[in-house]
Formats: sequence, C-alpha cells, structure tokens
Amino acid sequence: MNILKTLLLGLLAGLSLSAAAQDATIRKNLAERLPNLPPIEEVSKTPFPGLWEVRLSGNQLVYTDDNATYVLGGPLIDTKNRTNLTDARLDKLNAVAFKDLPFKDSFKLVKGKGTRQLAVFEDPNCGFCKRLHQELTKVDDVTLHVFLIPVLGPDSVVKSQRIWCAKDRAKTYSNWMLNQQPPAEASCDTAAIERNAALAAKHGINGTPTLIFANDTRVPGFITADRIEAQFKEAKAK
Repeated sequence: MNILKTLLLGLLAGLSLSAAAQDATIRKNLAERLPNLPPIEEVSKTPFPGLWEVRLSGNQLVYTDDNATYVLGGPLIDTKNRTNLTDARLDKLNAVAFKDLPFKDSFKLVKGKGTRQLAVFEDPNCGFCKRLHQELTKVDDVTLHVFLIPVLGPDSVVKSQRIWCAKDRAKTYSNWMLNQQPPAEASCDTAAIERNAALAAKHGINGTPTLIFANDTRVPGFITADRIEAQFKEAKAK
C-alpha cells in the first residue's frame, strides 16, 4: 500500500511539474511573439486536448496550443453538452457578490421602505441609465445603491464628480437623471469614482447600466419595471 501511495504521489508531482512547465512555455512564447499582448494573469488547461486557456488582464480569454504557436479567440463550445464554455468561465471570473460590494463608494436612492436591495453601475450621461430611472419610478420599496463609473468621456467625469461632491447626492442625481437639471459645481475627494472604475474593470463591467441584485444576479443593460419586479421575486424565492 505504501509503495502504491508513493507511486501515486510521484505521478501527481510529475503532472504538476508538467503543467508548471507548460505554463512557463506558453507565457514565454506569447511574450516573445506577441509583445503587445496584455499581461497574462493565468494559464489553465481546457477539456479540449492540447488546448490551453490564457486569461489576460481584464479577464479577457484567448486559447492557445502547447507551444503557443497559434492563438484563438472564443467562444469555446462544448457541443455534447451544448454549453458555451467561454461564457461560463467569464461568468465565474466576473461574478460579483452583492454583499461584498464597497457600498461606501456608492450613494443610495430610497423609495418607500427600501427593503429590497439593488446596486447599479451607471454613467450620468448614459441614455439607457436615464430610461432605467424612469422605469424605477414605477417600482416601490427599493434601495438603489448607485456606483458612478464615467465611461462616456470627460463630461461624464465632471458630472460624476459634481454629483459625488453634492451635499445631497441622491437629490442631485435624481434631478439630473429624471429632470435634466445639471449638477452644480462642487469639489471634494473623488477617489471613490476611481475605485468604482477599477472595480468595474476587474469584474468586466464595461457597459451602463449594469444591475446587481441581492441574490448576486447580474443584469447588463436597460430593463423594464416588470423585469425588475420579476428579478426581485426571483431573488426572494432563493
């Protein structure tokens, strides 16, 4: 039994060394052959024999062979199980736990009792974000945690900073999003907006609005009030 155990441990160690060597080979060859490639965060084996997943910074996924001679973009499809392995992997990499969000870098809009929780990443100049706020006027009993991420240019940065520095952030933001009343000049420490941008990049949030419900369900883009209500019911059921 001890001999068998020793052989198994030796085999596992050999496999680990082989995987580590393969990782090093792929990193070295890609860095030399594609010097403008974003930094490599992780190299891992896929179910496809001889195919490796390369995770680049920003959770970008590409695939390569044992020697990094060829590079492919996704998606990688499992035809037997009819699943998109690339999307499944990205969902896992980009998952955001609602409870772990840095709420100190957001501000709240509360309607009614506010017992139902929802976080949203928004740009103040985003047209679909404004449409979302129109829809939210039809939804009651909700606390909306707004994370500002100015992705639409310099004016978005200015507006985000003014909103964040306003004495009443919620009122200032609502007046702009619903009534087109521009935020007044204001200044303060706006590092929270920079942290929000970094958080969004880390989790692959590159479009606004992006909604995250209390059950960690992530919904990219505009949705109507009835879909928001449906998501709240689903979150409660879980």
